[in-house]
Amino acid sequence: MLLSRVLSRRATSHVTSSAGHVTKLIVSSIRLSSSSSSSSSVAPLWMPSAPEFVKIVEVGPRDGLQNEKELVPTSTKIRFINKLSHTGLKVVEATSFVSPKWVPQMGDNDEVMRSIERVPGVSYPVLTPNIEGFKNAIAAGAKEVAIFAAASESFSKRNINCTIEESLERFVPVMEAAKQEGVKVRGYVSCVLGCPYEGDIDPVAVADVANSLLQMGCYEISLGDTIGVGTPAKTVNMIQHVAKYVPIEQIAVHFHDTYGQAIANIFAALQLGVNVVDSAVAGLGGCPYAKGASGNVATEDVVYLMQGLGVETGVDMARLLAASSFISTALGRPVSSRAACALSAKGLPALDDVVFDEPPLYYQH
Repeated sequence: MLLSRVLSRRATSHVTSSAGHVTKLIVSSIRLSSSSSSSSSVAPLWMPSAPEFVKIVEVGPRDGLQNEKELVPTSTKIRFINKLSHTGLKVVEATSFVSPKWVPQMGDNDEVMRSIERVPGVSYPVLTPNIEGFKNAIAAGAKEVAIFAAASESFSKRNINCTIEESLERFVPVMEAAKQEGVKVRGYVSCVLGCPYEGDIDPVAVADVANSLLQMGCYEISLGDTIGVGTPAKTVNMIQHVAKYVPIEQIAVHFHDTYGQAIANIFAALQLGVNVVDSAVAGLGGCPYAKGASGNVATEDVVYLMQGLGVETGVDMARLLAASSFISTALGRPVSSRAACALSAKGLPALDDVVFDEPPLYYQH
């Protein structure tokens, strides 16, 4: 296993094993609504294992903007994050503490973290690829960080210039420091359903990396379809392999929408009991190391899906649309979310009139 090799070289011990459980798809056990015909109270159909509440991790300010060719003004990023903070989202990934040499767009990370409004109940994790980035993030006020590894050796070498095993070794001091500081760490695994250099990825390899991150101390593992080639069947197969080692409640999914399969893949993941979904407002994103990969699944589309299934998210759609409109206008492009386009065309309140200094309308959790 990857982790055992990494930790043995660093003389680290006491690694315990963890086993997850995959809830089987039982089509016959359909939960029905008993009291109301409104969409907000309709229980999920054909989804006996579906969660009642899904946490959406908004990655727009970091994953969504990092690949923008033109530098986005720091003031725009701050306003964007502040608007997202008042939508009812529980998690807004704010920035990345990487070298500006590699990701110039995130060069203002310190100013962003020191300037954003910290709304109670909202977490603002940042990406920290190494111990230097971690120290800078903590100095800027970060309370949660994220680390990342790939399920593809080729992608790992091209993305961060090291093997998967070497990347995990780099994270050991980050995890040790995080434990000392009482900082939560989230783990990302990229290329879980396909790689631009290797093609299909063995789900066993994905499970191995995910388990390594879990054993290192990550509280949640986000499984990323970096180039958006996944389908529901492949998604289910991959998650089932990972869930042998990572409890289903600690698994998150992160889909790019290159082939228009992201929503279908999320629906498939929900049926396995996954209750954490990464997304980016307005469908922002892409990957600088994966040519042809389109943006993340749009948060508006995810929220619309959950509303239709009767699954709570705590997100106010009107405020989300306002944040989406704001960043799309700032970037000089139309909103790519299908739900946002359709809902706006139906005559929702003018986005400029949405008030952000009051509690979100649908914030219940």
